[in-house]
Amino acid sequence: MRKALALPAVAVAAAFPLLTMTAASAHEGTHSYQADLGAVNQSGVSGTGMVTLDGNTATVMIEASGLLAGSPHAQHFHIGAMGTCPTNDLADDADGDGFVSVTEAAKYYGAIGTSLTTTGDTSPDSGLAIDRFPTAEGGSISYERTFEVSDDVHAAFEAGTAVLVVHGIDKDGSGAYDGDVMSDLDPSLPMEATAPAACGALDAAQMGAAPAGGAETGAGSTAGTENTTAMGVGALAAVGAAAAGAVAYRRRQADQA
Repeated sequence: MRKALALPAVAVAAAFPLLTMTAASAHEGTHSYQADLGAVNQSGVSGTGMVTLDGNTATVMIEASGLLAGSPHAQHFHIGAMGTCPTNDLADDADGDGFVSVTEAAKYYGAIGTSLTTTGDTSPDSGLAIDRFPTAEGGSISYERTFEVSDDVHAAFEAGTAVLVVHGIDKDGSGAYDGDVMSDLDPSLPMEATAPAACGALDAAQMGAAPAGGAETGAGSTAGTENTTAMGVGALAAVGAAAAGAVAYRRRQADQA
């Protein structure tokens, strides 16, 4: 009798660790984030950014339009602040020079965490590597790259404080980065070259919202979770079957007594 009752207990003990592992695996899998880019400095720029993180490996896709055609546009993940963007150009232009500068916007989106260059280094050290940022062809950029991010950047995504910022505006409509106001980051550059043009907080993406590349990565993670969950449910079903068998066995023993 004790042996018959012990069988379900063993099965239950085997099943529940599997379900515990399922929760841990879901947390550690690939996660997707999306930023809807809104204009800063009355730039008229709009677009979307998608990021998938698998550990510290990031795949980044950016589509943006309304940019200064034929010119490079610096772009970054900013971290370490409120995880938001400037919302009022007039109110945020503290020094009244006609621009919401990087320094003035930093209270919202923080410092550079990753430089979204086309080649080479992606650290904050490349924040002004103008020759390695995408050039807007016809006023648009289409960017995709996979690289490693730092632990601080990964943590900012998890905390909801990562922000995507695209820089470079043509405030005077001249068709080039120029003007008398110089950049707060590099006095040798005009402010137009470094002022934020578009900004969007990177929020966890809804299922199915990612472009094809991101969706495939996300689907792989989700599919793995579903399969593991199914295994856990199957194990519980086996527990039920084992329990039913034990009860039937006991009844047969009683009938024979």
